[in-house]
Amino acid sequence: MIDIHCHLLPGIDDGAKSPEDTLVMLKSAVTEGITTIAVSPHHNPEYNNERPLILEKVKEVRKIVNENHLPIEILPGQEVRIYGDLLKDYVADKLVTSTDNSHYMLVEFPSDHAPRYAKEMFYEMKLEGLQPVLVHPERNTGIIEQPNLLYEYIEQGVLSQITASSITGHFGKKIQKFSFQLIEHNLTHFIASDAHNVTSRAFKMKEAFEQIRDEFDTELAIYYEDNAEAVIADKMIYPQPASSLKIKKFLGIF
Repeated sequence: MIDIHCHLLPGIDDGAKSPEDTLVMLKSAVTEGITTIAVSPHHNPEYNNERPLILEKVKEVRKIVNENHLPIEILPGQEVRIYGDLLKDYVADKLVTSTDNSHYMLVEFPSDHAPRYAKEMFYEMKLEGLQPVLVHPERNTGIIEQPNLLYEYIEQGVLSQITASSITGHFGKKIQKFSFQLIEHNLTHFIASDAHNVTSRAFKMKEAFEQIRDEFDTELAIYYEDNAEAVIADKMIYPQPASSLKIKKFLGIF
């Protein structure tokens, strides 16, 4: 199993605070059956994690992996909060795609809205050869209130990634239900952990995939697994045709 979204680099964002925390997370990932992690430290106004620091921290974690003989591969990556100078900073080698060689880039929105300039930014990213992957749309208030926005992004060529804990209900029943609706309408393409620790923000990948098999089918679970492999190998993903999702009222979550 491959996880393309995880915060286990020590001491640089709101994930693992120390190498010891990182080791605990790594052991938990192995127990879940995760064999590869593309780490995704935040790059936003609160955490300025640029490419040189991320690559150095990946080396540090790989050393922890080797010293503890863990059967897991750690690859660089980044979770980039959408902003006006995103492409300028990418050209300046400040940003990191998944694996640092793939054309897939994890992009997040502020939690309380979908920026009005997002479509333009996604368009410009595609022109630059980048494939935007919008992370955890099921937890974004703007998309919850106007889910057709996500449909419009995906019709534009954007991909999306749902958090495993959203599927398992650890963010509440309403977000779980919304996640299932996004899945039913082919409005997401990846399941990833977004793990920050092993308690309140754990991996939940094994449980999420079991839930997908129960609620939907094994073929869909394999589809998500294959897509994660495509990110790591930098291969093309061919999304299922999406359909719009209109919800009259979906408030009172946050």
